[in-house]
Amino acid sequence: MKINAFKIYSFLFFAFSITSYSQNVKLLNIDQLKERIKNGKDSTYVVNFWATWCAPCIKELPHFEKLNTEYKSEKLAVLLVSVDFKSKLNSGVIPFVKRKNMKSQVFLLNESNPQEYIDRIDPTWSGSIPATLFIKGDKRKFLESELTYEQLLTEYKKL
Repeated sequence: MKINAFKIYSFLFFAFSITSYSQNVKLLNIDQLKERIKNGKDSTYVVNFWATWCAPCIKELPHFEKLNTEYKSEKLAVLLVSVDFKSKLNSGVIPFVKRKNMKSQVFLLNESNPQEYIDRIDPTWSGSIPATLFIKGDKRKFLESELTYEQLLTEYKKL
């Protein structure tokens, strides 16, 4: 009987810890992303599109975390938007974010037609990742490549 109670307690603890952590990774569609950016016109937005299976994406994620930490007082919003399949939210994205101890805002793109959302983000985007969108007021810059921290910082400061 004690073993069953322990198993139940362990299961509930695990379930609730995953549930509470999953609050940090939200589903987001392109309209919601645009609304999120539009509502913070005084902020600079650095929106990185990445995936858990993309080695260059994973390599550059710490740079975005560092930028977010070091420039938070400048009204910078770093948004990390995963393009993993929606079905991978609980089995892939959330465990990845937890394992990497990511502090920036993380979203999972909730769109079904890649070509449509790619064109809406930037018409020049081929769809490859990593890709980063820099926005400050009416200024926009889109880069479709892996960035070093120095490149990321330079692009951020150019806005």
